[in-house]
Amino acid sequence: MIAMPVTEQSVVIARPPSEVWNYLTVAENWPSWEASIVECEQLTDGDPGVGTRWRGATRILGKRFDWVSEFVEYQPAKAGVTKSVEGQIGFTASTRLEEVDGGTLFTYRVDSESGLGGIFGKLADPIVNKAYSRTVRASLDNLADLLTTES
Repeated sequence: MIAMPVTEQSVVIARPPSEVWNYLTVAENWPSWEASIVECEQLTDGDPGVGTRWRGATRILGKRFDWVSEFVEYQPAKAGVTKSVEGQIGFTASTRLEEVDGGTLFTYRVDSESGLGGIFGKLADPIVNKAYSRTVRASLDNLADLLTTES
């Protein structure tokens, strides 16, 4: 069995978990900090929770990937897991928040079912995953800066 490519990064944000969570659970906020997400909107009505769907587009190495994801886990101010239900790449995205000295430890993890490089060619997987990992690292630093300066 081939291992699924995983990108996981963490950052400490100088805000309480509830404030970080409130920002992260607004779909339209994601393009303002997550550099690979170019569009994101909530499709379902009401407050986010299990079953809520988001539609978005991600750009990796210049290629656009449209997707729809659905929350399969939702624990306010603690954790959320979404799975793709439509799109070119199957993925699971997880967010985890933990209260720590100095604020909130935010961990963002993306598991890609087919390998991010699959669209570019199987041999590209390591290159694509490395580039995407750098993008996620920069995005988390951007999120920490954004939420710290908004206080």
